[in-house]
Amino acid sequence: MSIVIAQERPDTPDAQALVVELDSFLTPLYPDESHHGYSVEKLIAQGVAFFVLRVDGAAAACGGVQFFDEGSDQKFGEIKRMYVRPAYRGRGLSKAMLAHLESYTLSQGVDLLRLETGLYQTEAISLYEKMGYARTGPFGPYTDDPLSLLYEKRLGA
Repeated sequence: MSIVIAQERPDTPDAQALVVELDSFLTPLYPDESHHGYSVEKLIAQGVAFFVLRVDGAAAACGGVQFFDEGSDQKFGEIKRMYVRPAYRGRGLSKAMLAHLESYTLSQGVDLLRLETGLYQTEAISLYEKMGYARTGPFGPYTDDPLSLLYEKRLGA
């Protein structure tokens, strides 16, 4: 199994299909006010560094990082639109994508990575906790939402 992770625009056909699939999965789970995922257009407009993971040439997963600078040396990256197609789950691809996003974040001189995930995404929650992410309070645009969980990890520690 050949795995390649490459940065690409979120509006390429493969990247766009992955984002649409993720939205199709999440939309029935949460009310509108608890949907925090970016559209393809917003990923581009917000300058999210977006990556597609391919297995033997087929698009299998995606994920991105948006960088924020809240002043006073408080820079962080936020994981956006991380998703693995169901047919590819159980192969360690989510760990590979997450490790790639962490490495990319560090390469940009940022050592704090944050994310928001939904309460019903138990597989994602398990992954993040196993990979060393700790629950945190609201950051950036997020407020208390009983259906959202917020996590962060200090990288390179």
